Amino acid sequence: MGSSNKKAFYKVGNTTVVPLYVKLVIIFVFFMLLSNFVSNYINIMYNRSTQISLLNELLVKELKENYIFASNQFQIYSFDENLPESVESLTKAAGKTLFRKHALAFALRKDGSFLYFSNKDFPLGKFTDTEALKFLIDNTEKGISEGSFNFRIDGYEFLGVYKYHSDWDAYLIRAEDEDSFYAESRKIFRKIIIFIIGVTLFSMIIGIWVFKRLLRYIDYITQQIMKMQENQELSIVDLKGAPNDDITYLGASFNQLSSSITTLMGIFRKFVTDDIAKKAYEEKQIRLEGAKSELAILFSDIKGFTFMTETLGNDIINLLNLHYDQAIRYVAEDNGVVASIIGDALLAVYGTMGDNENKSLQAIHSAYSIQDVAMRLRRNMQAKKENIVGRKGALTSRQEKVYKAVLIEVGVGIDKGEVFYGNIGSYVRMTNTVIGDNVNSASRLEGLTRIYKIPVIVSDSVREEAEADSANLYYFLEIDQVQVKGKTYGKRIFWPIKKEVIDPDMENSINKFKQGLQLYYDGEWDEALPLMKAVGLPLAEVFIERMLPGQIPSDWSGVWAMTSK
Repeated sequence: MGSSNKKAFYKVGNTTVVPLYVKLVIIFVFFMLLSNFVSNYINIMYNRSTQISLLNELLVKELKENYIFASNQFQIYSFDENLPESVESLTKAAGKTLFRKHALAFALRKDGSFLYFSNKDFPLGKFTDTEALKFLIDNTEKGISEGSFNFRIDGYEFLGVYKYHSDWDAYLIRAEDEDSFYAESRKIFRKIIIFIIGVTLFSMIIGIWVFKRLLRYIDYITQQIMKMQENQELSIVDLKGAPNDDITYLGASFNQLSSSITTLMGIFRKFVTDDIAKKAYEEKQIRLEGAKSELAILFSDIKGFTFMTETLGNDIINLLNLHYDQAIRYVAEDNGVVASIIGDALLAVYGTMGDNENKSLQAIHSAYSIQDVAMRLRRNMQAKKENIVGRKGALTSRQEKVYKAVLIEVGVGIDKGEVFYGNIGSYVRMTNTVIGDNVNSASRLEGLTRIYKIPVIVSDSVREEAEADSANLYYFLEIDQVQVKGKTYGKRIFWPIKKEVIDPDMENSINKFKQGLQLYYDGEWDEALPLMKAVGLPLAEVFIERMLPGQIPSDWSGVWAMTSK
């Protein structure tokens, strides 16, 4: 399996993608804390109720002792009528059972004053909790002389028991501060919380490792799919070593779907241009639309195709595929788009892929690559012929005819200009096409390659753009000014020659041709004809034929009007 990206969270547009194991751990930790807190809280509350019950029994016991002592002390008081001494005795006796800081034992009169008060931490004054006092008095009037109740003194909440002493006409009360009483249980609860959090954090770390381990292929598959989205290209997720669980099945299902879509996309790309396929992938649809664009148009055609078809029959398909398989690859390498293939003719456009390359120069590169494909095919056929001749002495008449038929020669014409490029048809069936005068012009220029016996002819606009970046690659030789059939004006046409093939002899021929061509334009045919005969290039033959004695038109303007396509 490929290396894993260690980032826990990912961004897809404005959406954060949270790994599944993180969500599982968060849910696990939440419910673990909740269950522990609730269960321990319930346990603490249950223990508190038990503690309160025990406290109540203890307070009742101590209050009973205080009540008995108070009854005895009243007998003494009745005898000596020394109230201060009796109060002091009552206070001391009640204070013997007070062990906590805020524990209380006192006798409360109905007017809110204290008969005695055993805790010195609170100032002896008047009982201020009027509601609690009213509760005691109301119960007494109802015949209830003892029980438990809650009250406040000096901001503290107390839980106490009382018993009305009729001799002293006071309520004997024994009470404990709730906060002090519950302090220990709260301390225990805090320790339990700390322990629970510690155990939970430890469990969370283990849980993250376990969940991440168990769900690692979800994370891996997610990363791979996100890379595919970034690259806008489907691929197969490597599931080598994955466990046999539903996650692996999910990945295998994705791989099967990816394989099917990739196959369909590959088929789709074979029938549409690359720019249309790219746009369809990005927009998830293909629209009937188009726009005017400045494009370079390449038109190539196989010479003698009728003879080839008659000779080869159905085998012509195999020969065409052999040629186009390589030619189209070169077009694609130069960022060209094949707009159509009609039998022996190929139409390609340059400038649709949104790059900043010189589209005219790209088209010229493709033109010579197509010529190289045809040349290699001719050499292969020649080698096979020589092999047969070497074995059998000669070709049969049928073999000789087939040999001539497979010697593919290609002419290429290139023009540039504003054309309509887009999809036409209907949403039931549509096609990508390029329409415009320059498309027709590229076809006419290709036709001229047969007349001038050169491989590639380009228009002046193509020459002008290509020369900006081709100083060391091509020399553009002007070959004529022609008015092709269907046009009312003449155009300058050029032969882009690879500089690497220009030797001194060829350079001399080019210079003579340029001199002769200028004389030809000026109508000085008598002077131009000897120069053309000395050129030594097949290109000059057409001019020699034109300039035979008595052929110069009376209205000569330097532009040759073509009478055929």
